[in-house]
Amino acid sequence: MFTGIVEEMGVIRSIRKGAGSAVLEILAKVVLEDIHLGDSIAVNGVCLTVTSFTATSFTADVMHETLNRSSLATLRPGNRVNLERAMAANGRFGGHIVSGHVDGMGTVLQTRKDDNAIWYTIGASPQVLRFIVEKGSVTVDGISLTVASVSDTDFSISAIPHTVAVTILRDRSVGDLVNLETDIIGKYVEKFLSPQAVPIWQSSSGITRDFLSRYGY
Repeated sequence: MFTGIVEEMGVIRSIRKGAGSAVLEILAKVVLEDIHLGDSIAVNGVCLTVTSFTATSFTADVMHETLNRSSLATLRPGNRVNLERAMAANGRFGGHIVSGHVDGMGTVLQTRKDDNAIWYTIGASPQVLRFIVEKGSVTVDGISLTVASVSDTDFSISAIPHTVAVTILRDRSVGDLVNLETDIIGKYVEKFLSPQAVPIWQSSSGITRDFLSRYGY
């Protein structure tokens, strides 16, 4: 579990690619202060497991599914990445509930300055946008951000100078891919309100959604 409050920016030192997987070696400082094999670290919002570490770096395996569903596949040596360790039980919950399981990728459509802030407009699929609400929370590359506006095709966030300075938002420009994770609570609510249909041969009551609707429920 994470909070979306980035602890530091690491740097990709090397990438060893397999047939459909990869091993990332990431240079870091802060996240190495209390690191153990098997620890979870969010890399650009993707929860990865520490497989080895040194005094200056750690490695993590990235499986085929993760490369297909996130922008980690576009990383190159020298790229900066957002890093956050899993939340400690006695820590402050500064952002929002973040699982590190990316829902999809978005594309930066526009950036613009607004006095001391920078606006980012990000295009996303309908499957992702359905869980994004104005003034709600969204995770962009592992950063907990507040949604300023949302439409049928995109959403916008306004980032303060500090957030831009200490995260890879400073590196993002029009056309870049970003990892998106929507608010997990919204996904669970939809799941609970729309349970999977029970096959007719398993149902003994004969009560269906159509039946209830027909009689005014």
